[in-house]
Amino acid sequence: MENFIVTTTRKPNSLIETFAEEISLKFGAKFVPREDFSFETLKKLHGVENILLVKKNSLSIITSDGELFFHPNTAHLRIKNLRCGENDRLIDALNIKKGSKILDCTLGLGSDAIVESFIAGETGKIVALEINPLIFAVVSHGLQNFSDDSPHILKSMRRIEVFNADYENFLKNCAENSFDAVYFDPMFRKPIKKSSGLNSIRPLADSRPLSDKIIREARRVAKFRVVMKEHAKSPEFERLGFKIADGGKYSSISFGIIEL
Repeated sequence: MENFIVTTTRKPNSLIETFAEEISLKFGAKFVPREDFSFETLKKLHGVENILLVKKNSLSIITSDGELFFHPNTAHLRIKNLRCGENDRLIDALNIKKGSKILDCTLGLGSDAIVESFIAGETGKIVALEINPLIFAVVSHGLQNFSDDSPHILKSMRRIEVFNADYENFLKNCAENSFDAVYFDPMFRKPIKKSSGLNSIRPLADSRPLSDKIIREARRVAKFRVVMKEHAKSPEFERLGFKIADGGKYSSISFGIIEL
């Protein structure tokens, strides 16, 4: 990915500056004092496309498409519906139960992982991978520090184990049948442009298509299922050997399942 710099809001206190410097060292990026420069000026001065912005209680990414920050987003509504006895298509596809162990290979902004963690509960285990260090920094910090008035959502977020890792390398090092299910939510081959919530993350996201090799590794690691989310009419399901799950008749997305 492109290089990036780390900076702060204008007139930060010493704690924020120290934290920003620690973040820059952790991710091998340059820390630049904000002073009174605009983001665009900083980008031009340092020849970068993105900025990791350190605030008082959060991190965000300044991209060409705006500011990307962590928020539970749709996880709130989905968990509310689950608590009322409704179904969730992802949970059904993964067949998650209390105590399930799930490997989520594409963390993104974290909404799916939060819902997975809510159902798996304290006896379960959700491991989530994010290859992009900027997205990883923002989302992993958010999962551990976001403040919310819903204890069940906070507990779900805190339980997720997040790694800045390429799923191909991670899967190679997993033992056979070490997770109940393995989940992929790759960037769709045919983007859904109306999904404005994804527009800011799209330039940073991993755009590689899944390969047969990756799916073979996932089948080795998963005990029961491998699941992929894609555009409802995507040829990726057939290419990779997934059977499309029932449900979501009018949805623009579908879930593919490989039963093991």
